[in-house]
Amino acid sequence: MKHVVFIVCLSMFSIATGAGQTGPGPAQQNPSPSQSNPVPATGPEAQQGQSPSPDAPGPEQPAPAESADASQYNKAIFQNPIPSEQLSFINRFAGATSGEVVRDRQFHKLMQHLLPDCMFHYGHDMPLLEAMDTVLHDSREQVEIRDGRYFVVSGHSGPYLLGRGFLWIDLQDGIALGGFYFHPTNGEPTPAVNIFSSQVKEEYLAMSELPPAFADELSRWSDESRVPPITTRYFINGAKRKILLEHDEDYCARMDGGAAPEGCEQMNSDAADIDMDAANYLEQTHHATNATAWMITGQEQKVWLQVRVRTCGDLLPCRVRLTRERVHVIIHRPPRPHITRSVPSTRPVRH
Repeated sequence: MKHVVFIVCLSMFSIATGAGQTGPGPAQQNPSPSQSNPVPATGPEAQQGQSPSPDAPGPEQPAPAESADASQYNKAIFQNPIPSEQLSFINRFAGATSGEVVRDRQFHKLMQHLLPDCMFHYGHDMPLLEAMDTVLHDSREQVEIRDGRYFVVSGHSGPYLLGRGFLWIDLQDGIALGGFYFHPTNGEPTPAVNIFSSQVKEEYLAMSELPPAFADELSRWSDESRVPPITTRYFINGAKRKILLEHDEDYCARMDGGAAPEGCEQMNSDAADIDMDAANYLEQTHHATNATAWMITGQEQKVWLQVRVRTCGDLLPCRVRLTRERVHVIIHRPPRPHITRSVPSTRPVRH
């Protein structure tokens, strides 16, 4: 296995000055394709008309849209849903363990259809299906069929790197999403949650765009699997690209009119910083699903961080606003020139 380091060509002057950055923020200039198009676009066409302003935000740049409090889920992001009658066989697994279900030939064939057919780096390169098999094959977790509709298999004890995974299927709408958590040792931000579906072809995604029932399941699974509440999140789509799954939750949202949770502003800031690091890594590795590269903090990013410090100081809402703007700039700009060189391969330590 080859480890590749990507060195991104940088541009500093416009970042340091913040010149030319007026008008709507990136969140308004570059809406997600799922919000503007019922049929998701991929490839170069998806990027037309979405080139943002210069990279660094200036002090006078207006704030972007607030973090989403309500779901913006659109079923159209899921292509080729499976007719519910073709999923009816799953009901016979009620009461079985996840390991028993995954070893069933008919269900395993369904998994092969629902998971992106891509390579995944879980300790070493392997198909994503194999990685899921690794953490689910011997799972004694009982399957769940919530509300008679949402089927879930899960495994919390991967053999190394604290791997855990689950697969969620909406038996009524014929859609599916999976999740995989582990501690990468290949140079990417760690730990990380990878969400995936072969039915989704979007180039940009935020958490609010996924089904609310799935978001509830992800939260429940994260608690049970001891996944940190704010963790690097990616989405592997049906086009075999790893993209950012943006934290657009507002951790200061008041529930039932009560007070905002203690420490919520710091959580919003941490989530924005994590998204920025993940977006930088994805750009440097060209969205490879099995990238093995040490992320480079280039001069461009260092200059931008200095701008943020000068602009915001320790004011967390300001830091969150500028960082989210920065994330949108990174994920919407065209691919950047790069130079590559090979480095000796090293096998990660298995825990």
